[in-house]
Amino acid sequence: RTGRAGRGFGGIESRLGSLLERLPALQDACRTFMRDAEAIACSRRMNSLTLNRHTEILEILEIPQLMDTCVRNGYYEEALELTAYVRRLERRHSNIPVIQSIVEEVRQSAQLMLNQLIQQLRTNIPLPACLRVIGFLRRMDVLTEAELRVKFLQARDAWLRSTQASIPEHDPYVHITKTIEACRVHLFDIVTQYRAIFSDEEPLVPAEAAAPGEGAIFHSWVLQKVSEFLRTLRRDLERGVGGRLDSLLGQCMYFGLSFSRVGVDFRGQLAPLFQRVAADTFRKAVEEAVEKFREEMNSYTLISAPAVLGGGAGVPVPTAQPGTLQPPMVLLDFPPLACFLNGLLVAFNDLRLCCPIALAQDVTACLDSALGEVTKTILAFHRAEEAAFSGREQELFTQFCTAFLEDLLPYLNRCLQVLFPPTQIAQSTSSMKMMEGLCCLASSNRFFTSLGTKQGMGSLLRDPPQQHQGSPMFLPF
Repeated sequence: RTGRAGRGFGGIESRLGSLLERLPALQDACRTFMRDAEAIACSRRMNSLTLNRHTEILEILEIPQLMDTCVRNGYYEEALELTAYVRRLERRHSNIPVIQSIVEEVRQSAQLMLNQLIQQLRTNIPLPACLRVIGFLRRMDVLTEAELRVKFLQARDAWLRSTQASIPEHDPYVHITKTIEACRVHLFDIVTQYRAIFSDEEPLVPAEAAAPGEGAIFHSWVLQKVSEFLRTLRRDLERGVGGRLDSLLGQCMYFGLSFSRVGVDFRGQLAPLFQRVAADTFRKAVEEAVEKFREEMNSYTLISAPAVLGGGAGVPVPTAQPGTLQPPMVLLDFPPLACFLNGLLVAFNDLRLCCPIALAQDVTACLDSALGEVTKTILAFHRAEEAAFSGREQELFTQFCTAFLEDLLPYLNRCLQVLFPPTQIAQSTSSMKMMEGLCCLASSNRFFTSLGTKQGMGSLLRDPPQQHQGSPMFLPF
């Protein structure tokens, strides 16, 4: 019995030893089971929580799609609210990949919204819509105040340029008149919109070394627009607007006057442009008259007796209309002189439509040069034909020169007095220099009279007068 008991205890001991050897593995398996059970329980709890918060999670995941829909359909108020909500999510959960992806997609939609709002400013948008668009841009908080002003002016300028680009350019007058109308209406609207949206209140005494104020942005843009308009006006004037310079000047002056209400009166910049065009047009017309006179003199002969249209008893003399100057009818006896005077009268009539007092000196200098060329042409004619002159032809040529000196030149003086009244010239800034010429008018009449004698004619033809300073052939007023 004792032996069996010992063997039994030995078997028990060996089995216990085997059990003890397997216990660590069992412990590890239990620990693994506990960890797996805890992970499964955690996952179950997360799934349960996800199921309970399914609606809220779905709303967050759908924010990018909802943001894109709002932007594309113009619901900018709702889009701004979504953007603000996503910004809060980013501040709280910036480390979550899903939130980062949502933030990135919302930023792309916000960029699309920014482009759409700026694109609206490139259209014919009224002031209330401008206020609403700028309000959205400010709430987006992606542009500084200076950048917002620049973007606004760039967008409105793009629309203004597109409007101007649609104006046909085949006719300079039509192009500039339509440009004036477009600039006057649309540019004034842009200025009004800008001043209603942005405040340009700046300190009277800026801080030392301070940067230029934001108001300088608008000031520079307006100066640029006025400069562009003046360049367009100069280009179209150079292309030629016919005899409608006075109408165009009136429209430009009204344009400048309307802008004086917003502190942008540029009428002072218009006078030099129109003055230069009027002077160039007059000079070209005078040059054409001189060239026509040369052609007439090349084919002119003194064989036929004058028709005595200026003093014949059987020829009716046209009655001068009130307010007009009747040209000397004696010039009809000499076709080259009559043709030359007609050319000058056409130039005077065109100049009368736009005739600033400042042109008086230029006009008289142009006439002085033209009359000098005419005199040279007459002298050349006399030298070429003098040897073959008969007594009758010499007499006719003397009458020709007399008509030129005693009828044509005084008549041109009277025309200039009508175009440039001495009283107005006396009130101008250059009155002193012009009045000196006016004081010489009486002596110039005596000069013409002395040249009207036969002896004076001969001396004139043999010894042409020298061009001395202060005593030109055609004295300015």
